[in-house]
Amino acid sequence: MRNLISDLRQSLRTLRRNPAFAIGAILVLALGIGANTAIFSIVNAAMLRPLPFDDPDRLVQLWHVPPAKSFPGIDFFSVSPANYLDWKAQNTSFDSMAIYGFRGLTFGGSDHPELIQASAVPPDFFTVLRAQPLLGRTFTRDDDHPNPRTILLSYILWRDRFASDPGIVGRDITVDSQSFSVVGVMPEKFRMPDFAKAWVPLGWTDADRAVRGNHNYNVIARLRPQITIDQAKSDLAAISTRLEQQYPEDDKGWGATAIPLHEQLIGDVRTALLVLLGAVAFVLLIACANVANLVLAKTLARGKEMAIRSALGAGRMVLLRHILVETMLLSVIGGLLGLLLARGVIALSVKLLADRLPTYMEVTLDAQVLAYTLLLSVAAGVLAGLLPSLRFSRVDVNEALKQGARGGSDAGGKTRNVLVVCEVALSLVLLIGAGLMIRTLWQLRDVRPGFDSSNVLTMSVAIPHGRFATPSGEINFFHDVLQRVRTLPGIEEAGAIDSLPLDGGGSHQPFSIEGRPVLPMADQPEVDVRLISTGYLHTMHVPVIRGRDFEESDAAGRTGVVLISDALAHRFFPNEDPIGKHLTLTFFADAPREIVGIVGNVKTDQLSETRPVDTIYMAASQLGPSTGQAWDSFGLSLAVRTKSDPHAAANAVAGAIHEFGSDIPVSNVFSMDDLIAQSMSPQRFNVMLLAAFAGLALLLAAVGIYGVLSYTVRRRVREIGIRMALGASQSDILRLVVSDGMKPILLGVALGVIAAIALSRLVASLLFGVPPTDPMTFTAVTLLLVIVGIAANTLPAYRATKVEPTQTLREE
Repeated sequence: MRNLISDLRQSLRTLRRNPAFAIGAILVLALGIGANTAIFSIVNAAMLRPLPFDDPDRLVQLWHVPPAKSFPGIDFFSVSPANYLDWKAQNTSFDSMAIYGFRGLTFGGSDHPELIQASAVPPDFFTVLRAQPLLGRTFTRDDDHPNPRTILLSYILWRDRFASDPGIVGRDITVDSQSFSVVGVMPEKFRMPDFAKAWVPLGWTDADRAVRGNHNYNVIARLRPQITIDQAKSDLAAISTRLEQQYPEDDKGWGATAIPLHEQLIGDVRTALLVLLGAVAFVLLIACANVANLVLAKTLARGKEMAIRSALGAGRMVLLRHILVETMLLSVIGGLLGLLLARGVIALSVKLLADRLPTYMEVTLDAQVLAYTLLLSVAAGVLAGLLPSLRFSRVDVNEALKQGARGGSDAGGKTRNVLVVCEVALSLVLLIGAGLMIRTLWQLRDVRPGFDSSNVLTMSVAIPHGRFATPSGEINFFHDVLQRVRTLPGIEEAGAIDSLPLDGGGSHQPFSIEGRPVLPMADQPEVDVRLISTGYLHTMHVPVIRGRDFEESDAAGRTGVVLISDALAHRFFPNEDPIGKHLTLTFFADAPREIVGIVGNVKTDQLSETRPVDTIYMAASQLGPSTGQAWDSFGLSLAVRTKSDPHAAANAVAGAIHEFGSDIPVSNVFSMDDLIAQSMSPQRFNVMLLAAFAGLALLLAAVGIYGVLSYTVRRRVREIGIRMALGASQSDILRLVVSDGMKPILLGVALGVIAAIALSRLVASLLFGVPPTDPMTFTAVTLLLVIVGIAANTLPAYRATKVEPTQTLREE
């Protein structure tokens, strides 16, 4: 310990005598360690830290597995009430199970109506999660009846709307123009499901419980002790087989599965985070290689000192310890500075990832992250000092004493070249990854979504529960609203739809074609179904390819009509004209509907959809309840095409809506261009961070290459002087230095290309329209690194041509 303290004191004195070296090494390590700390803190919060529930590892999400024939490319599907009840009654793997669904609630009445996203849950929902309220209680069986009038508030809603009133429990508040009693407030960290700001009782009727073919709910469950996830999946599969035999009309081909809740909540952000963690690890390795080269150069300059130490009895371990203590001191200081840098990177990353991370997740520099940073700093110090210390623990005392402090030897040249090769290879891998992401974003920008997004304003119009007693009331409301909006100054056209393109919502329903064999519902094809008003297609510039658009005459009580997408026409009517044919939507089986038009294909869920989406459009003017279901009001989204900036028309359009319903909340006011930009946010996040880290890697590699070449030229001054004295021209010297400097760079490029090809499959799931081994990206990045390498070589090479041979020989 005494020797270690002595080495530490001497290292501090050495660093004070070499402030430029110390500052450079600390900054380089701070960048590498700070980037790693920032990304690890997000990985820690999202993937390593347990969920904020009791015994969270036993919580799972249950899904239907739909028939592959009817749902191509869809692995998981929401759950129907009747199947959930059978799962709950027949399973032997779960302690408890609960279903939940989305519910939109209107707060504020006619003064300031506001849509609050809530969840409808049974009383045992909180039992499954073992969650206790902050105030009051959760739901009991007495609360769970049709038309319930109790509500449970989230901490955020209680804080923001009710000013954290401690006496809120027992108060009546107005929700959907009706009186609800507040029974409790949940803790701040309870955010399940993550969209919910309030919870209401499920309130199923007997008819609701009997629904088996309509899937609109999610299910969570808690595994029994000693039951594995695989055993639970087998149990669900066995139940699904029994249900298929018992209810073939609804359940034929439908399976079930379980996914750990933690894995479900993280979703597809897991791959992106792991790629970024690998990227910052590469940045740190490049930083370590840079510092190793700096330490190697400084140690070479102290060659005589090291030789004297060795001659006076210092063993290899003493020399090795001395160098390692110095680099570890640098890295620990760099780690402390890196923590400050990490805070800024964390804030930016969390902002960019806001819509992809669970709302409960808090990214902080907690004890686990601080321990990681400390270990990382120590590891970086060891890596940065290992090669130099090993190199000089084998010092040739006699040779070092002969050379003294004069140059001319290329001691350590091979080690420096190895470090340059590593820097270039790692930089190339990162740059190729960033290049592929940039190409992906570029490809998405060029995708034609099937509509014209320019100058289109969108907003959600939420209809409170029970607001209209009959379908005609809602039909007339939206008809009047659209007619009024179309008269506003600066408005070209307006329409309505139940789910806007690219918002991730919408209905997926089975249907049958008249005149073809009648199939059980489980065997019927499933397609996207959208409800649209007259004028919607014209507003969005979706072309009518054949037939006609919906007209005002397509009213309730007249012949039912539908439009179909071009993709659906080609798939189901490949050799016949679908116009005039009839089809039946299974969930609206009151009467067949005539196909009156074929419209262009539209990207409904995301721009990266690789196949056209089969879509049926229903007329909003013929709106009605689903077969066997009671009527209940539901909202639509408006699409308004303007003559100029769509945001400028937002207040006028909202005012037109409130002319016909002052209690109707308007939310999610965006332009269609905004929605397209939001749909590309995952790719934009990947590009921004990966490009930033790749750019940092390139900068560090360029600085490292320049430093190595500058040092090499200084060490070869005598050789260069002799060459010039013997007749070598400046161009000869320039060519010599650049060619020698480019050899490790070209080797690094070759190894980097090989490594990038090997690692390309890791980013394949993040790409769109670009192969993982895209020749254009690989070529561009390779040329970029070669150009940077030549640039980093040029200045040291130019300095070499200014060597005065007579002065050099005189000094010898």
